[in-house]
Amino acid sequence: MKLTDRKIAVDVLEDEDVNTVNLTGGQLIVDVLEKEGVTKIFGVPGESYLNVLDAIYEHQNIEYISTRQEGGASFMAEGYAKASGKVGVCMATRGPGATNLSIGIHTAHQDSTPLVALIGQVEREFRDREAFQEVDFVGFFSHLCKWTVEINHADRVPELLHRAFHIARSGRPGPVLVSLPEDMLDDIVTKITHQKFKSSTISPDYLAVNEAAKLIQEAERPIIIAGGGIVLSDATEMLVKLSELTQAPVASAFRRFHSFPNSHDNYVGSLGIGARPDLLKYIKDSDLVIALGTRFSQMTTSDYTLLNENSKLIHVDASEETLGKVYTPTLPIVSDIKRFLEEIVKVISENKDEKRKSNKEKIRNNYVEFSTPKLIKKENYVDMNSLVHHLSEQLPKDAIITSDAGNFFSWLSRYYRYDEGGKYYGPTSGAMGYGMPAAIGAKIAHPDKVVVSLSGDGGYMMTMQDFETAVRYNIPIVSIVINNNIFGTIRTHQERKFPNRMVGTQLSNPNYKEIAESFGGFGERVTNTDEFVPALKRALASNKPALIEVLTDPRILSANHDQTI
Repeated sequence: MKLTDRKIAVDVLEDEDVNTVNLTGGQLIVDVLEKEGVTKIFGVPGESYLNVLDAIYEHQNIEYISTRQEGGASFMAEGYAKASGKVGVCMATRGPGATNLSIGIHTAHQDSTPLVALIGQVEREFRDREAFQEVDFVGFFSHLCKWTVEINHADRVPELLHRAFHIARSGRPGPVLVSLPEDMLDDIVTKITHQKFKSSTISPDYLAVNEAAKLIQEAERPIIIAGGGIVLSDATEMLVKLSELTQAPVASAFRRFHSFPNSHDNYVGSLGIGARPDLLKYIKDSDLVIALGTRFSQMTTSDYTLLNENSKLIHVDASEETLGKVYTPTLPIVSDIKRFLEEIVKVISENKDEKRKSNKEKIRNNYVEFSTPKLIKKENYVDMNSLVHHLSEQLPKDAIITSDAGNFFSWLSRYYRYDEGGKYYGPTSGAMGYGMPAAIGAKIAHPDKVVVSLSGDGGYMMTMQDFETAVRYNIPIVSIVINNNIFGTIRTHQERKFPNRMVGTQLSNPNYKEIAESFGGFGERVTNTDEFVPALKRALASNKPALIEVLTDPRILSANHDQTI
C-alpha cells in the first residue's frame, strides 16, 4: 500500500526587511540564537569560537553553561531539550572537542531530540592540510545528524543557522551540526536579510483517519504502542481519550514510560529491557497494533521479533522515512501524533465489548503484579527493590528522573511509576554517563521540580566531573550512584557467554561521599536499606547538588533476580 495522501502545512519563510548593520560573523551567530529563543548554551570554551563567546557577553538573556567535558555538555543540552521542549544548543572547539561532543549527538539522534551543535573549525585558508585539530565535520557527523553544514561566508549565517533550527525540530526531530571556521567569525557583515521559519504541523488525511477508526473498531484484540512521538507532540491526554474509547491497552516503547500515565487502568507496561514475556506474547497475538510515534527500535521490538506477520499494523509518525523501515504497515499515516489523535477521537465509536475489556484487564493485572516490588531486608547491602519503591514513595509525583544505561535500570523500569506530571529521560542509545549531566539540563529547564539521576558506578565515573558544574551554577540535583564495583551489564553478558572467565569487568571505586563534599556539594553513603530514606530526605533538604552512594549486592544483577554471579 502506498503512503496515504496527507495535507502538509509546509513551513514558510518570514522575510524581514534588509537591515543595515555592522556585525561580525560571531555576533550574527548570537543574534540568530536570540531570535530562535535560545537562553541556555552548554559547552567547553575554545579559542576557535571566542568571537561567539564575546558576543554572548552582550546578550544577558543568553547564558553559557561552561562544563568540564564536552560529552557532559551535549548530554546536558539533550536533557534540557527533552525537558523544555526547546531545541538544545551545545558548543565545542575543533577536532578534540567535537569528537568528545559526539556521544550526546548520537544520543539525540537515537532519541529524536532537537539539538543544534555549534563547532569551531580551523581557518578557511588552512582547510584540507590536516591543520591543527582539523576534522572534516560534515563528513564525520553526517551519519549522526539530520544535517551538517559549514558556514564559510558570514553573510549566510542567518539563512543557514535558522535552517539548522528548522531541520532540528521538524518531522522526526534530531541533531544538526553547524561548523564555524574561526576566521569567518571575524568577517564583517553590513547588510543581512534574516529569514525565520514559521513552524507548522502535519495533519493526517481525512480518509486515512476514517480507515484507522474502521480497523480499530473491527479488531478483536488491539493494542497501542506509545513512542516518543507522543511526548514530542504533547499528545498524552489525547492518547488517554483514544484508549478509553476503544478499550485498547497501551504499552510504552523503550524508555518512553511517561508517554501514558502508568497508574491508568489501560497501561500494561513497557517494552525493551526486562519486558514481560506475557506482554510480548499479547502483542504477538494481537490482530491489530496501533503504533504511535515509535520507530520500532531494536530494544522496543526485542531484536525485531515483536510483531506477528499476520497482525494488522496502523503506524502513525511525523516522519515518512520511519514508516515501513522495520515493519510494513497495513495503514501508514504521516502526521503529527497529536493532530492524528485529535481527529480520530472525533470519528471513532465507543467500544463496550466485554471480551476486549476482559483481555485488557488480564494484561493490566499482570503488569500490576509484576511492577509491585517484594521488599527484602538486607543487612550488608541496599535492596534495589526497596530503593526504587522508596524513591517512588518519597519523591513528588511530578519529579523528573534521569538515568544512565546499566543493569540497575531494570529495577527502575520495572518498579517506578510515572503519573501526574512525572517524567523520565534516558538514552535509548544506551550511552553510559548520561544520567547526571541530563539531570543538570532538566533541572535548568525546570528549576521548580525535583530532579534525580540514577547511575551505576561505571557510568557515573564517565561524567562525574560535571558534578562540579552543578555546584558552580548552584543546580540542586540529586545523583544516586548504585555501586556494585563492576560493569554490571557487560558482566552479565560475559557470565552468560563465558562463565567464570571474568576479564575487564571488575572495578574499584573512590569514596563518592567525600568527592561530592570536596566539590562543594552534599554527600551520603548508604550501606543498607534502612539508611536510604533518611539519606534521601537529607539530600533533598540540603538545597545543594547532592550525591548518594548506594552499596548493592554485586551478585544480583537484574530486577528479575535470574541474573546472578
